[in-house]
Amino acid sequence: MPVRYRLVGHDLAGVRFAVSPLNELVLSLRSWRDPGRFPVHLPWIRRMQQARDVLDTEMLFALITERLWTPDFLTPLPRSPLTRLDDEFATVGATPPEVVRRDLRLLYGGEDTRVPPVLRGPDVLPRIVGALTAYWELCFAEHWPRMRALLEGDVTHRGREIAQHGLATMFAGLSDRVRMTGETVEVRLHSNVHYTRTTVGGLTLIPTMWTPAVAAPISPDEPPIIIYLARGSGTLWQPEPLPAPGALAALLGNHRAGLLARLGTPTSSTELATRLGVTTTAVNQHLRALRAAGLLVSARHGRSVLYHRSDLGDRLLTGATR
Repeated sequence: MPVRYRLVGHDLAGVRFAVSPLNELVLSLRSWRDPGRFPVHLPWIRRMQQARDVLDTEMLFALITERLWTPDFLTPLPRSPLTRLDDEFATVGATPPEVVRRDLRLLYGGEDTRVPPVLRGPDVLPRIVGALTAYWELCFAEHWPRMRALLEGDVTHRGREIAQHGLATMFAGLSDRVRMTGETVEVRLHSNVHYTRTTVGGLTLIPTMWTPAVAAPISPDEPPIIIYLARGSGTLWQPEPLPAPGALAALLGNHRAGLLARLGTPTSSTELATRLGVTTTAVNQHLRALRAAGLLVSARHGRSVLYHRSDLGDRLLTGATR
């Protein structure tokens, strides 16, 4: 049985995207519980092995079940692609005790006796926040700029899909387990969680690098959220090749020709640098030169500047590939 979200009235225009650092941090615990399911992240997992000796692993492992579920209160609804980790930790830290207990019971089958001892007691929430904060500082903070660039690039791509092809096409592109029929978005999960609810205030879509398919809240009382696998997650730890047509490379040079060939969709210099395994400074030098020649256009999107091939760049690329 699926989870169904009914978008009614203004909610049809209330589909929004958000990037959540806390969501990524919590979901990455799946790779610690079952690294075999996340082979593209093995380079990172290997580097993180030594950190286990100084982390509160008893708590961290208790927050992720063998089914790779996590409690809903640890992934509060993010409001935008610019969500700050400190704000999310503050939200988690203010979670009412009865909500913490409810979500932990749901996570472990609905009974208090099934909840691990480390997750019981009046001081459990501060320990959870402390364990996750240390995990972020030791394992995530250094890599977050690269991760964020990839996630923001996915959001930009999905926004263009909505503008060009509509909501139904965008939802179908998230996963073969998501579809929109009429005003209802259906999400088929791997678990037996199922419910139908009308959205109030819209539906939030959150890209992640730590899911094999799609995810939604365990409880229908939580805000409507769909978490889906971001495009390009497999490239995060390895640089991509930068192919370019031979004639164009002879004219512009390999790097600039390769960038021009890649920029058929708006992309930030940070995302390009992440995917290519080079510095942002090096990418920016080439992008500025291509823009000055009229081959690229740029526009600000939040904190990023997005680059895209101009009409002149399209014509030059088309001519070089004939």
